[in-house]
Amino acid sequence: MTDTTSDAASPTDSPSVSSSASLPVSPSLTLLGLGAMGTAFARAWLAAGYPLTVWNRTPSRAEALVAEGARPAASAAEAVAASTLVVTCLLDDASVGETLEGADLTGKDLVDLTTGTPSEARTRAVWAEARGARFLSGGIMAVPPMIGTPEAGGYVLYSGSQDLFEAHRTTLAAPAGTRFVGGNPGHAALQDVALLSGMYGMLAGVAHAFALIGGEKDIAPAEFAPLLAEWVAAMSGTIPQIGEQLASGDYESGVTSSLEMQVAGIKTFLGTAADQNVSPELLTPFFDMMRRQAETGGGGEGFAGLVGLLT
Repeated sequence: MTDTTSDAASPTDSPSVSSSASLPVSPSLTLLGLGAMGTAFARAWLAAGYPLTVWNRTPSRAEALVAEGARPAASAAEAVAASTLVVTCLLDDASVGETLEGADLTGKDLVDLTTGTPSEARTRAVWAEARGARFLSGGIMAVPPMIGTPEAGGYVLYSGSQDLFEAHRTTLAAPAGTRFVGGNPGHAALQDVALLSGMYGMLAGVAHAFALIGGEKDIAPAEFAPLLAEWVAAMSGTIPQIGEQLASGDYESGVTSSLEMQVAGIKTFLGTAADQNVSPELLTPFFDMMRRQAETGGGGEGFAGLVGLLT
């Protein structure tokens, strides 16, 4: 039975109420894809009381969820027909196209939580709209254990149809926080990757830091870790300043440690790495950029001046 209930009617995002009963009724939805992340989302929706239809290419993955109250579908097309809101959480964008190939998407609200590129999301939006569906792309900023656990701080970036987002805001917020980042379908994927890129850069520095102290018997990694975490957190306060400088085009205002000063210290970083028998390969590309910008007139700038070297 196709569900046409929307959870956007109430400005307070309260569940809709059945005309035949006084108990609140949550709108149903369909989830395609039951990997670790899809299963986490499924369990969160079931725990919140949402009628859920599930499908997975390997049917056995649905068994535990069926025992918890989910309705299994024999095919992806059958699963899509069961609800207006259809969520995909699959391996890649190609899997989304293959899975939905035989499904009727007319009148459906398709939310794609599959990890992909911005261009894939934009192309998939056009593809969905040509088949009569509204489309919303999601970038999950969480790992599976954070889903369904509000205090963990996980959230999903959404972009594409704002009408779709507003219509199902409450349902989408049940597993994790929601942040709508604009009507361009590719912006959720873009900001997802941008945030993760910042994370990987940070972890590269963390790996180098632990390698430096790794040969010292008197410095325990577990004891050094809180000190490193505290320092990295403190330094993250420079991020808003970089954003402001990029917006204004003035890369020198408010800079307390210029690239010229930073470059002067590179010798110490490389010397320390050599002393500790640690490869500097995680840092040297960044050091090379600092030198290049300083040598071409950007010595008085902060790190905002390096962004232009990448574009």
